[in-house]
Amino acid sequence: MSSTPSLGRQAVFLDRDGTLIVDPGYLSNPDEVEVYLGVIPGLKMLSDAGYLLIVVTNQSGIARGFYTHEIVAALHQRIRDKVGQGGGTIDDFYYCPHMPEDKCACRKPGTELFLRAATEHGIDLGASAVIGNMRQDVEAGQRLGLLTAYVRTPGFHLDPDPGGGFGATIVARTFPEACERIIAHDQTARAASPRFSKA
Repeated sequence: MSSTPSLGRQAVFLDRDGTLIVDPGYLSNPDEVEVYLGVIPGLKMLSDAGYLLIVVTNQSGIARGFYTHEIVAALHQRIRDKVGQGGGTIDDFYYCPHMPEDKCACRKPGTELFLRAATEHGIDLGASAVIGNMRQDVEAGQRLGLLTAYVRTPGFHLDPDPGGGFGATIVARTFPEACERIIAHDQTARAASPRFSKA
């Protein structure tokens, strides 16, 4: 994490598909949203510890014509509802609607959406973290100086880097383990430096 003074709230940025919910490929039906086992307790653990929880996701299905912005909004409301029913929280969603070849700044590993969220929510990026299941999640976090946590998608056997987690600081077997280790890492950092007191 950064050595600069704390400027705002701590957050955990979350990938969506393959990290929080099952990814069937260009999900477009809110009724098919399936949250992975362990995600809701993990999110509750983080929110109880004082973190803002921000989802940042690539949704090129919009540019491909598979679904609309309105469908994405409905999917995100369904995810929020399911998480809330289990006692968890998601504070906001940000998504990129572009194709990879558009080379936009908002598609992960681009950092535009993270920076926008930081501005809109008063987030101290140097005291925050990201959890994801892909190289692009880890790379975006590294570019921003976030604590990076890689968690393998349950049942996914085609991961090109199953052991190293693409250089993430934390490589976890499950989502709750990633959450626990982020909190433990933060507690250790705060014990060493008073800058990590939460706003």
